[in-house]
Amino acid sequence: MLEVEEALSRIIAHFEPLGTVELPVLECLGLALAEDITSPLALPPLANSAMDGYAVLHSDIAQATEQRPTLSVISVVAAGQVSTDTVTPGKAIRIMTGAPVPDGADTVVPFEETDELERRGRGESLDTISIHKTLPLGSNVRPAGEDVSVGELVLPAGTIVRPAEAGVIASLGLTTARVIRRPTVAVLSTGDELSAAGEPLAPGHIYDSNSSSVAAAVIAAGGQPRMIGIARDTLEDLHRCIDEASDADLLVTSAGVSKGDYDMVKDVLEQRGEMNFWSVRMRPAKPLAFGLLRTANERPLPLLGLPGNPVSALLAFEMFGRPAIRSMLGRSELARPVVEGVLTGPIFNSDGRRVYARIEVERRDGTWFATPTGPQGSNILTSLSRANGLAICPADLPRKEAGQAVKILMLDWNEEVAQ
Repeated sequence: MLEVEEALSRIIAHFEPLGTVELPVLECLGLALAEDITSPLALPPLANSAMDGYAVLHSDIAQATEQRPTLSVISVVAAGQVSTDTVTPGKAIRIMTGAPVPDGADTVVPFEETDELERRGRGESLDTISIHKTLPLGSNVRPAGEDVSVGELVLPAGTIVRPAEAGVIASLGLTTARVIRRPTVAVLSTGDELSAAGEPLAPGHIYDSNSSSVAAAVIAAGGQPRMIGIARDTLEDLHRCIDEASDADLLVTSAGVSKGDYDMVKDVLEQRGEMNFWSVRMRPAKPLAFGLLRTANERPLPLLGLPGNPVSALLAFEMFGRPAIRSMLGRSELARPVVEGVLTGPIFNSDGRRVYARIEVERRDGTWFATPTGPQGSNILTSLSRANGLAICPADLPRKEAGQAVKILMLDWNEEVAQ
């Protein structure tokens, strides 16, 4: 029986970052840049004003607190305009936020540090303005290239594109970026007892939930699922479904990898490639298959075979499928965050496997609390829908009690949990 870490290591050894693709910026969200992005321009391209105010010479306002000098306002410059006037001693130019600082000016005085409001209240023109307060040289002036200089490495290859990076790319005038492409993951459920959602439910049948939950997990991990559907328990149908998935980057199946009489998935997989069938020291999700399949296009197709029970399938994908997808995406961090918290109810371990118990995680007074979400059977999918974390009970402990410290693998990390 393999430890979780050993099984993961064997699987991840078969994956590496995929090829690259040029995409519109918004389609790059969550993907890793495949090449460095250097700036073709300076940001900002010209020195500009950080405030609405008056562009002046600092020497004119150095004693403004005591003397309140009055300056002649020679023009106005708005954002998007470039002034053709030059600020000289005794002169000022009214300027809006973001407008390029006119030649000659070295400081911007905000409106509120002048008598503009009083002049407006008295119905006077703004041909002149009095300065009420001195400011340091360069105040409210954003230098050209303050953010980015021409030729600067702005975003190195491997950077994950988030909203901020999308904005940076657009600020450089770029509409696309080259990124590591998303993997295509074929998703296949197996079993004569399965019916697709939306179909009439025949006697003795159950609806296929694994296709939907695994495909959703593929999307959440950054991949693109391809729904193959349900393979019946015949060699012909299994071969057909594998052929349909032959150009995917990964095929994920559920069921047919344990020791049952009708688990013929194993037979087909062994015929089609080099497969390993493992028992992993974890609960749920003990049976697991992994290997490389031969396909019609002679391209090896990695296959991850999950258990059939819905909780087992989803947790096995979490532990082994998600890291494989992140590896193909070029992500350096493959694992979820782990925190330490306090159990509010017991975890039972009956057979010497590491237990991943479904829990609801809350943070109170700086401490994480882990509350089991109910019965932990591998068929009880609703208990996983109520969970935002997994509490880990080591294989060598028969149980963990309420009040004991526990390591928590965080499935969700959001504002509600982290507050």
